Amino acid sequence: MTSLTTFAALIAAAVLLVPLFKRARLGTVLGYLVAGVLVGPFGLNLVGDPESLLHTAELGIVLLLFVIGLELQPSRLWALRRQVFGLGALQLIGCGTVIGTVVAVGFGLSIKAGVLLGWTLALSSTALVLPTLAERKELTSQYGRESFAILLFQDLSVIPLLALIPLLDVGLPKAGRNPLMGLLVLLVVVLVGRRVLHWVFVYVARFGSRELFTAAALLCALGLASLMEAVGLSMSMGAFVAGVLLADSEFRHELEATIDPFKGLLLGLFFMAVGMNANLDLLGTMPVRVISFALGLLALKASVLWVLRRIAPDGIDSARPLAFALAQGGEFAFVVFSMVEQGRLVPIRVADQMTLAVALSMAFAPLLFIANDWLAKRDAKRPARDYDPMPTDPPTVVIAGFGRVGQVIGRLLMKQGIRFTAVDNDPEQIETVRRFGMQVYYGDAAHLALLESAQVGSAKVFVLAIDDVERSLQVAELVRRHFPKLAIVARARNRFHAYRLIDLGVTVQVRETLLSSIEIGRGVLENLGLDENEIAKTVARFVEADRMLLSRQQAVYHDEQQLIQTSKEARAELASILDLERKQAKPAKAE
Repeated sequence: MTSLTTFAALIAAAVLLVPLFKRARLGTVLGYLVAGVLVGPFGLNLVGDPESLLHTAELGIVLLLFVIGLELQPSRLWALRRQVFGLGALQLIGCGTVIGTVVAVGFGLSIKAGVLLGWTLALSSTALVLPTLAERKELTSQYGRESFAILLFQDLSVIPLLALIPLLDVGLPKAGRNPLMGLLVLLVVVLVGRRVLHWVFVYVARFGSRELFTAAALLCALGLASLMEAVGLSMSMGAFVAGVLLADSEFRHELEATIDPFKGLLLGLFFMAVGMNANLDLLGTMPVRVISFALGLLALKASVLWVLRRIAPDGIDSARPLAFALAQGGEFAFVVFSMVEQGRLVPIRVADQMTLAVALSMAFAPLLFIANDWLAKRDAKRPARDYDPMPTDPPTVVIAGFGRVGQVIGRLLMKQGIRFTAVDNDPEQIETVRRFGMQVYYGDAAHLALLESAQVGSAKVFVLAIDDVERSLQVAELVRRHFPKLAIVARARNRFHAYRLIDLGVTVQVRETLLSSIEIGRGVLENLGLDENEIAKTVARFVEADRMLLSRQQAVYHDEQQLIQTSKEARAELASILDLERKQAKPAKAE
């Protein structure tokens, strides 16, 4: 089969399978792995030399390390130092020690092999976990941030790991591999590389050519990768160093955007090559052993990480999702196993079993995310703990939801000496707020017993500051039904949230972005030199027009066509009013 036909077959398999796996919430990586199996020797056999393709596709790992290096701005790394160097080191050392010991004893390997394999199998898949968290919109959650930090530390640890392999006497070709020379070249690159690379990109940027900039970015990553390989270090280390040297450059964002398509394509090709090179004969000859090894790896890593995260501070809520997210093996394991297969440290049969087990663990990884979702929904049906006892003195105000909005309201009430009771159902948020001296109670305002315990019936105002729209509406309906005379002031995420609150009889609702957007607009007009009185009138007219529009659209917001029509009419009406005021103001100024 020609190279062009091979490439077409790979693209066709990816285009057909990857969207299906993504839609099924099984992840794109699993789709690439299955596509590789489909076109490989154990499928349709459309690729003649999958091993050579694997070496080419390793450029995806190289570019991944380059992008990771670009992300390592000193300020960002310092902000994440506790999670990166605390949780990250704890996970790698804990999982690496346990897995290395089990593997060395189970396969009868040396201590050196146990250290190398334990370190390698403790790594998780950055290329799988981060895109999955991004797809699920969970990168900003606690366990999402911790996953990113641990993966970042793992990616950093890959550099010494890859540098260590030639020193472990794994039988790699020794010609031209002088560790001291490699370290010397690395030191020179670190010392002078930043200035040289900056000069190169300034020179290229003068021509304004997108293609030339892309070529320079690839040359930077692949050139330093080739240099590191030539002096006995790894290509990945060279690309990582290149990224770090450019992390504080003004070209960082453009470089990342330029490299990202190549990285994504080559990473997909890499996973397909892994699927093609997986020795599926082992599933026929020793299926129990290989599958048990894959499941054992998942169970061992998840258990160790769960225990370690529970021990660390504030780790109760994130321990399980973090353990499930990082239980699989990582893509760097394939790179390490392909290197050690050439030597004497690990027998080829063991390396083949581990390669297939890691691939299977990555295939099982999306199922762990689904399992965690199911467990989270099950746990959500019962309180994480008993509700806190509420104060005995009746409050003037009750605040439901003590996040960004609720805290500001609470501070205003404290300044006025007004008694309030704040409740929230997020234990982590409660502990954070309490550390700063504010009193908040654990409880779910969607339950009538909690509202009665908080003495909502004796309060004058109920503040609804819950972030989640559906829970906010649920609480509003509950309060309006059981405490009909109580004044409710509600936070609304957007106009449609406000419409639904009005439907429930909540007459005072404030959209969370409205006032801040108005203040930003006021600042823009001030910087444009407009008269203060004109700005005040414009803002007042806008606020009044928006209030009237909200009232008019409340009756028709279920009808999209009517909603669009009233919006157009309101804009035209506001423009007419503002234009009339400007015409009336000009003669006054002339006088």
